[in-house]
Amino acid sequence: MNIRAIVILLCTVSFSFATLAQSTKEASRETVKPTYDYAPDFSYDEIKKRYDKLGLEIDIAFNDRVMAFVNYFTIRNRDYSREMIKREALYIPLFEKYLKKYDLPDELKYLPIIEAGLNPKAVSGPKAVGLWQFMRPTGKEQGLKIDWYIDERMDPEKSTEAACKYIKWLYGVFKDWKMTLAAYNSGIGNVKRAIRRSGNKNDFWKVYRYLPRETRSYVPQFAAITYAMEYADEHNIFVTDPIYPVEYDIIKTNQFVYLKAFAEESGMDLETLKQLNPAVKKGAIPAHAKNFELRIPRSETENYKLNQTQVLAKAEAGKKEFEKMAKNMPGSTFGREKVVYRVRSGDVLGTIARRHKVRLTDLKAWNNIRGTMIRVGQRLNIWTGPDFYDNTVSTRRQIVKNQPIPSSKLHVVQSGDTLWDISRMYKGLTIERIKQLNGLKTNSLKPGMKLKIG
Repeated sequence: MNIRAIVILLCTVSFSFATLAQSTKEASRETVKPTYDYAPDFSYDEIKKRYDKLGLEIDIAFNDRVMAFVNYFTIRNRDYSREMIKREALYIPLFEKYLKKYDLPDELKYLPIIEAGLNPKAVSGPKAVGLWQFMRPTGKEQGLKIDWYIDERMDPEKSTEAACKYIKWLYGVFKDWKMTLAAYNSGIGNVKRAIRRSGNKNDFWKVYRYLPRETRSYVPQFAAITYAMEYADEHNIFVTDPIYPVEYDIIKTNQFVYLKAFAEESGMDLETLKQLNPAVKKGAIPAHAKNFELRIPRSETENYKLNQTQVLAKAEAGKKEFEKMAKNMPGSTFGREKVVYRVRSGDVLGTIARRHKVRLTDLKAWNNIRGTMIRVGQRLNIWTGPDFYDNTVSTRRQIVKNQPIPSSKLHVVQSGDTLWDISRMYKGLTIERIKQLNGLKTNSLKPGMKLKIG
């Protein structure tokens, strides 16, 4: 998502990679690592000559800043570039289709590499989402549906068309591609402010020092990744196992569909369904999503048509199971009503949570709080409802401490459990011992986890 930032200092240019860091971290897990990974040493002039041959419509002049990023993508982080080449067949043809439809420069197909590392579910620190990293207001302005169940910013097809419309509109405002890219990154307001501060100049390099730090690097980054993708072979960057898209068909539904039940009844692979439908955030399609276009593997279409009635009935019948699960998701707002609480003197998070009958973990998630620090006057969003408070949380706090370790030597994590709680439950058990036995690097637990305790 998370998330997740890299700050790189190259040629005295500082830049932040919030989204890129998240996707780099994720990409490195499955990156191809050839036994021979020699990075050729090309001169500035050699690289500039190649870059100029690209004849890009977005005319970003090659300079030291662009060169610094070329070195980053072709030498310092070759693994990231290799992973992008591995994934390009999944999305680049889609981008090309819509860029052509809206008569936009073809090289914009590489923008989602900088934005999201070709990850449709990428979420940045400021909560920009998807391949094109739309913020919620901008996404909605471009016609994307965003609610508890569905987030079309994660839909590759719909978000790409929305991005093309938005970029075309930005270009209509600035009449310059470099300024358009800057506005896409930091917002139209920041760019107009930079133009005013520069004395109303309308050239990227002349307003450069008035732009936000990240935006100053954004345009050179884009030029560099375009070069790296076009000349990957020259830099000995290859992949042996490219990822290709799953061929799919679309079925339309006007009912509630729980994907887990749908997959079980149809015999389809649940993970494949999720990958084909990344906009389905919580694993279910609501009944109010009329004519929702659900993608299913083409290889399964025939079998689905033969069993459609039964499959859809099962998918709808899974609503109770889904709602039970949804209510207990960390940070879930499912079925709850929002109230806003203003912190008073003497308040602590735990007390506020108990007072409103919500879990402390949920309260922190709703308000993006990592520690326990709150301040007087701070507004806290709380989603509350009488049916959703898990009374077992308070019950577990009253269990007998220092019980003997059971013969199974396992503890099944319950909702609300923490490592501290579990360490007090069993005689001679410490937090460090639990983490050691289970190879845990963090204190994060999920309900249903089976922990070794002896």
